[in-house]
Amino acid sequence: MGVSTASPEKGISVVTTDFPPVNALPVQGWYDLADAVRAAGRDPEIRCVVLAAGGRGFNAGVDIKELQRDTGHEALIGANHGCYEAFAAVYECEVPVIAAVHGFCLGGGIGLAGNADVIVASDDATFGLPELDRGALGAATHLARLVPQHLMRALYYTSRTVTATELLGHGSVWRVVPREALRDAALALAREVARKDGRLIRLAKAAINGIDPVDVRRSYRFEQGFTFEAGLSGTAARVRDTFGQEREGETEA
Repeated sequence: MGVSTASPEKGISVVTTDFPPVNALPVQGWYDLADAVRAAGRDPEIRCVVLAAGGRGFNAGVDIKELQRDTGHEALIGANHGCYEAFAAVYECEVPVIAAVHGFCLGGGIGLAGNADVIVASDDATFGLPELDRGALGAATHLARLVPQHLMRALYYTSRTVTATELLGHGSVWRVVPREALRDAALALAREVARKDGRLIRLAKAAINGIDPVDVRRSYRFEQGFTFEAGLSGTAARVRDTFGQEREGETEA
């Protein structure tokens, strides 16, 4: 359980999160993920990082139960900072990052996948931001990298999800494969990237980030201000408590 790193092939690092039952990450988990991705990117032998997950789904966001147990605001602040660091680590990784997404990709999962360079998904993968149903805000910045603006707004306001096949139609998913073929498909693409010159692929990543029309760090930080306001006002706790009553035993954001 936790965050692990492996190098199954030359030039490729696989960073895997595994937080049962639904891969809803605690505060420390987000920091550990950020550290693992940054470390992989700094390794001069690595030319591509695959971001993967164990268990039922890719990522279900923040561990809501951790927030509910906190009588103050430390957990909320920690989750805000942890997500910010993890999302930034993926975006700023010195080499391309491929997100291998299976099952659900929700809340913070959208932040990770949306900041990745490429997404390979299984045919059972679904993507969405159920934030308004969970007493939170944020990651519209990253959802907007996956779907057109008006669809992003509709998904955000309704908490609906879209399938990997639908994202394939928008061009934001590279390939959709059967779940059992996901790892091989992600590694095949990573292998192709890893054949490039190490120095040149790092320059290419920096160049592409440099021409990005949206500053994802500043945009997401702006969103986080409203998340914190919802927390301070008591609105977030009220909605989270309703979620806890309806979905007893689950943790998700």
